Amino acid sequence: MKFLEFLNSQNPYDFKIQQPYMIAEAGVNHEGSMELAKRLIEEAQEGGADAIKFQTYKADTIASKNSPSYWDLNQESTTSQHALFQKYDKFWKGEYEQLKKICDQEGIEFLSTPFDVTSATFLNDLMPAFKVSSSDITNKPFIEFMAAFKKPIILSTGASELHEIQEAVSWINPFDIPLVLLHCVLNYPTPDENANLGMIKGLQHHFPDYLIGYSDHTLPKEMDTLIASTLLGARVIEKHFTHDKSLPGNDHYHAMDKEDLKHFYKKLEHQITLLGDFEVKKLASESISAENARRSLIATSDIPKGTVITKDHLTWKRPAYGISPKFIDQLIGKKTLFDIKEDDVLKWNLFEF
Repeated sequence: MKFLEFLNSQNPYDFKIQQPYMIAEAGVNHEGSMELAKRLIEEAQEGGADAIKFQTYKADTIASKNSPSYWDLNQESTTSQHALFQKYDKFWKGEYEQLKKICDQEGIEFLSTPFDVTSATFLNDLMPAFKVSSSDITNKPFIEFMAAFKKPIILSTGASELHEIQEAVSWINPFDIPLVLLHCVLNYPTPDENANLGMIKGLQHHFPDYLIGYSDHTLPKEMDTLIASTLLGARVIEKHFTHDKSLPGNDHYHAMDKEDLKHFYKKLEHQITLLGDFEVKKLASESISAENARRSLIATSDIPKGTVITKDHLTWKRPAYGISPKFIDQLIGKKTLFDIKEDDVLKWNLFEF
């Protein structure tokens, strides 16, 4: 589904569990290769993602040369952010225009997170919405610059205090545009014990007027983290995506691949089937069980015609074909029209009214 269509179909006050809008975060896992980027698009579409998202930056405008790392150095040995970004900042306006065309051809939506004013400006013509990185949640001028394009914003909230999220939301509100908040933990990878998926419910509590989602950095394993986040109400999910999880470095080691995506959808379909809807009701499949397992009022002994019923004449047993025990007070004091035998199921046509 297209993102704008998805937004129009959503109501933040409807808590029915549903399939989320899935963003396969390719980031810079293309490593500067258009062929690899095309493959990532094709495999994300094959896996069932709604969108594939890249990252658009230049090392010189995103980080100073002495910016330290904050990722697992056992998986990505580069100790400087600037040095790492230099490895993957080869794509620019022309390349992203090509990727947008490929996405259109493959039937998957194109997104890319901009990290500077220049990239945000040219990406505006290519995307239905802006993704704001957790790293920019305190970047007031940049958030306002993107909001001024009057497109929906998807804002990750990693490493943020509640007041910082509230502040960022207050900068976006005056532009009167749709906003999606993504719970996110800024650990690469995020250990399961730090995933803190309960924050999805916390965000729903503090920001009831907005859709809440989840940006995941845990290891994919059986995709249980994404399943749990969906069951907690995440409407938009973003997770790093690769064609080969065994590749060293950068974002391959905590990414999902197309088979993980397929596995997620299969498991989610089963979970949604188990949940059903949230209405309190008797299911049609329970009708026979209810008739046989519930009880009726039953005669405790032979009751001659013309007898006035007392409590001593009555007990309750299965099945529920006769008068329900909930009507016992209405039955006491009624006169029998026929002889009734012990253990008969009592019905209303046996009594005088």
